[in-house]
Amino acid sequence: MRSTLRTRRTLALTASGIAAAALIAGCGSSGGSSGPSSSPSSPSTPAAVTLRTAQDPKLGTIVTDSAGFTLYRFDQDRNSPPESYCNGSCAVIWPPEHADGNVTVKGIDSKLVGTVTRDDGTRQVTLNGWPAYRYSPDTKPGDTKGQGVAGTWFALTPTGGRAGAANSGPAPGTPAPGNQTPGNPMPSTPGY
Repeated sequence: MRSTLRTRRTLALTASGIAAAALIAGCGSSGGSSGPSSSPSSPSTPAAVTLRTAQDPKLGTIVTDSAGFTLYRFDQDRNSPPESYCNGSCAVIWPPEHADGNVTVKGIDSKLVGTVTRDDGTRQVTLNGWPAYRYSPDTKPGDTKGQGVAGTWFALTPTGGRAGAANSGPAPGTPAPGNQTPGNPMPSTPGY
């Protein structure tokens, strides 16, 4: 009888542990939730953001966050006035660089840095009006796996431009071709 109780208890604890691990794994993100931010910092001490420059051998000078992760811009966003069209499931793959507090810069003109309010009410860092994002598949500082994804995602330069040889494209503030409805700019394009 005791053996049966121990077995049941062990199975129950094991199942609880697996469920907890799955929940934790499913919640892990790079700060790019589509809902309101649930930062551990209290409202009186908002988290600060640091943008800095880094040299990439292929792309030249790019912008990274304080941890060294590449920041990107999305050509379907607008920069004048700033507007972010990457929301919902897009923002899971491309987490916005949230501006929950002060934004400091290293190697970037502070006059080019601002914020935009997203659809979910959170604030996102902008560079020369372009909303800044990370790319979830970039797993370590210096990764640039998001460069050129779907022909609309590019590493940010210190002036808010597109990094690398593909520096041509829509004029600032002009939606990409095929984006005729700003309320629903997410075509079924790889990378979303």
